[in-house]
Amino acid sequence: MRLLYTVVLCLVVPLIVARLMSRGFRERAYRDRISERFGLGTHIGSRRGCLWVHAASVGEVQAATPIVRALESRYPGETILVTTTTPTGAQRAVETFGDSVVHRYLPFDLPWTMARYLDRVKPRVAIIMETEIWPNLMALCRAREVPVVLANARLSERSASRYRMFRRLYTPVFRGVAAVAAQSDKDAIRLASIGAPQECIDVTGNTKFDVPIPTGLRENAAALRRTWGATRRVWIAASTHQGEESQILAAFEQVHNRLPESLLILVPRHPERFPEAEALARRCGLISVLRSQRTTDCTKAQVYIGDTMGELLLLYAAADVAFVGGSLVEIGGHNVLEPAALGVPVFFGPHHFNFAEISRQLVEAGGAEIIIDTAHLARSVIRHLEDEDLRSNAGEKGRAFVKSGRGAWERVIAMITPHVEGHVTD
Repeated sequence: MRLLYTVVLCLVVPLIVARLMSRGFRERAYRDRISERFGLGTHIGSRRGCLWVHAASVGEVQAATPIVRALESRYPGETILVTTTTPTGAQRAVETFGDSVVHRYLPFDLPWTMARYLDRVKPRVAIIMETEIWPNLMALCRAREVPVVLANARLSERSASRYRMFRRLYTPVFRGVAAVAAQSDKDAIRLASIGAPQECIDVTGNTKFDVPIPTGLRENAAALRRTWGATRRVWIAASTHQGEESQILAAFEQVHNRLPESLLILVPRHPERFPEAEALARRCGLISVLRSQRTTDCTKAQVYIGDTMGELLLLYAAADVAFVGGSLVEIGGHNVLEPAALGVPVFFGPHHFNFAEISRQLVEAGGAEIIIDTAHLARSVIRHLEDEDLRSNAGEKGRAFVKSGRGAWERVIAMITPHVEGHVTD
């Protein structure tokens, strides 16, 4: 089955490269460092090897942050390698860790590219965030006696169904997994159903609850609000995808009719779509301003486009209520814990299966509301912007919910430590 998988991947890789190059014409980061995708140029400057953490994209980098920080603290002499698969993940890793870690792109899961990569980086432990299950990579790690730990592992029922269709491929893969730190009991059950050994699975919680709040964030958010007009009511629609912005702008029209001084912060998920979002707002006849312009007087702006990277927490902190995207279209939703941790009431659409358990719990805690359609979104935003007590109550409930889930990173580190200790050279 792994041979068949490799053959199929050989046919698919040229298409992936073509897509990366095509997107690279609009966003250079997609075509930069393309050689790393084939295991070339991956030297890390350490003959002793490294402690390797793989975090596919932005969300995984966030989940990995407390783990990487703990590794830095406990093993100060070790080289820590962080790999991603997306340019946005790469940028977030660089912004978060700076020069304290080495960043590389993870190669395609072809046996020869992965072998070349492992020869060059010499990982002594592989910590894979969430559900990045690569058959050839894991087989090669097993052959080289590199322990693989799945950290903050999650698996939706939809994904589990797909994996079960190829159980003959994935069951052998899990034989090389040293430990699985699952986010929840349901994740643990699903992971076991696709071949993860029960004795290797432990439920540790979700490290995304350990959202770090940067020093001075609230002061900076207050300063940003002053550029908009300190008394204006502000709502944010973040991590939006194609097909969502039009719905959000339709909701904004209703909100604006009721609250003419209100401001919408619009933050598309992918950087290459920033110009598209601005153009859409302008076509709707709205006055829009780009965050990247650093305009000091935005009092006349109606839509503020968050077209910078690494500032989403700042924009959440500057808003009164937050809608989290990828949920009005069938993407599966994005992280709802960031705005909740800041005491901002959260809304999201019906398609939140990537965060189903957390979303359900946050709604039950009173910190979030599921939005069915555009009209529902407009009504909920208006209700919360007009009622300060309602807004404050929902925000505090969300904040308390996030606080109650903190500490997962410590349990994950406790699970990882025996495998790191056994492979770190003094």
